[in-house]
Amino acid sequence: MTTEQPSSTPILLKLSTRPEPYPPHVRERLELDAKEIITRYPHPRSALLPLLHLVQAEEGCVTGTGIDFCADHLNLTGAEVTAVATFYSMYRRTPTGDYHVGVCTNTLCAILGGDAIYEALQQHLEIGHGQTTPDGAITLEHIECNAACDYAPVMMVNWEFFDNQTPESALAIADALRAGHQVRPTRGAPLCTFRETARILAGFPDERPGVLEGAPGAPTLAGLEIAAEDDSAGGSR
Repeated sequence: MTTEQPSSTPILLKLSTRPEPYPPHVRERLELDAKEIITRYPHPRSALLPLLHLVQAEEGCVTGTGIDFCADHLNLTGAEVTAVATFYSMYRRTPTGDYHVGVCTNTLCAILGGDAIYEALQQHLEIGHGQTTPDGAITLEHIECNAACDYAPVMMVNWEFFDNQTPESALAIADALRAGHQVRPTRGAPLCTFRETARILAGFPDERPGVLEGAPGAPTLAGLEIAAEDDSAGGSR
């Protein structure tokens, strides 16, 4: 009877290197912001989502350095932070351009032209899902429902609404963004960069003019008006 001898070939573990920490001046600034965010919550770990937006505002995506920063300040493991950062699609894993252009391709937007808009942008910008133009201006994604079906098809730029789009209007917006022109959303405040948007989502003041202005439009209120008419008619419908 022979016994198999263990192989003498060493087993090499391919371990990723630990991310480099932020430079001291960056870490000091972020620590002040993080402290302000964390004090808003009864339990530090509850501040994880806004803290992820904070580090995304610094680098344009959530990197290993940002994950370590969040973990250190919330007494969490890197795995716990990574699990959250990879669950939510708003946290980007690769560098993002100045303008994150998201085209809704869920059912209603898709059949009303969302698929055609997305395809036209892909061809025009020569990039695919999650990719960024060489000039760093636009990152393109097809995204899930934005709860704006009343204005379908909808495109969002840094999470601001561009309603009732067509392939032609979407391409015009993309060209204007890349040319550095000021582009105004259909509703909401003026556009800011992706990193500035991330900082706002972290919970810091949004000082853009008109950010709290606006009222629901006719398509949004149509269902309520029909319901009100039905009530006034005694529910005869």
